[in-house]
Amino acid sequence: MTITDTNFNFPGQKSLYKGKVRAVYNINDNLLVMVATDRLSAFDVVMPKGIPFKGQILNQIATKFMAQTEDLVPNWLVATPDPNVAVGHLCEPFKVEMVIRGYMSGHAAREYKAGKRLLCGVAMPEGMTENDKFPEPIITPATKAEMGDHDEDISREDIIKRGIVSEADYLILEDYTRKLFQRGTEIAASRGLILVDTKYEFGKTKDGKIVLIDEIHTPDSSRYFYADGYEARQEKGESQKQLSKEFVRQWLIGKGFQGLEGQELPEMSDEYIETVSERYIELYENIMGEPFEKGDVTNIQERIKTNVEAYLASV
Repeated sequence: MTITDTNFNFPGQKSLYKGKVRAVYNINDNLLVMVATDRLSAFDVVMPKGIPFKGQILNQIATKFMAQTEDLVPNWLVATPDPNVAVGHLCEPFKVEMVIRGYMSGHAAREYKAGKRLLCGVAMPEGMTENDKFPEPIITPATKAEMGDHDEDISREDIIKRGIVSEADYLILEDYTRKLFQRGTEIAASRGLILVDTKYEFGKTKDGKIVLIDEIHTPDSSRYFYADGYEARQEKGESQKQLSKEFVRQWLIGKGFQGLEGQELPEMSDEYIETVSERYIELYENIMGEPFEKGDVTNIQERIKTNVEAYLASV
């Protein structure tokens, strides 16, 4: 059983916001209850079927990584009362995603192949091959899209000039982004992985503190390569072994879909969805270095409702 939509009515609930993958409940303008659904988004399009255990996997990776980085960067997290749920401080999100890239892959590689050497105002060196390491990680921000809309590349200069983020705040976002990426790179290396690129989102608490929100180092927000054999594959011009949802994007591209106008979303069979679920479990176990324990999905909606209400009653 999967969870693809939620419409809970929790005690003290003020509002409900539904993103591409998560549903966010405002409790008394004080706490946010974030429910990670099993929805799958690719090319900024939400697929029609859910992926079993995907929400639990994303939530547990994100919350565990927040615990492993809170000494570097403050975050919004307060509690995890359910495998699919994170509870944290109410924040005003910044309207940018802080994308950082250590390697020229994915969107950066597609832009490079198209002949572009400037991404979000940042120069990419000549003579690079797809999946080569950048001399230094580059930050390539994107505007934060509403559900169904496309995120758009934007330069640091435009963010500040358009008043999307003040210069003082943006410098903090950049500093936090680099620190988190460095820590993520170190953790990945300890598990035989390369953290290729990722994105972070930040918000401001009521008392004006900038904190990390949403997810961190999950396969939805990040791309990983296996370190073993990376150099040999690059030398031979072979594709890298990846741990990310890029395999879904490549499957869609192979079926003629990249989220562009007029393109038909291909049918995902139950068999294919099962393989996607197995890949996400593999991602979890490799990224976290521990076995994945499946939550009880007999009645996942009731489980979440019970666990969240019990938590809210205790605070």
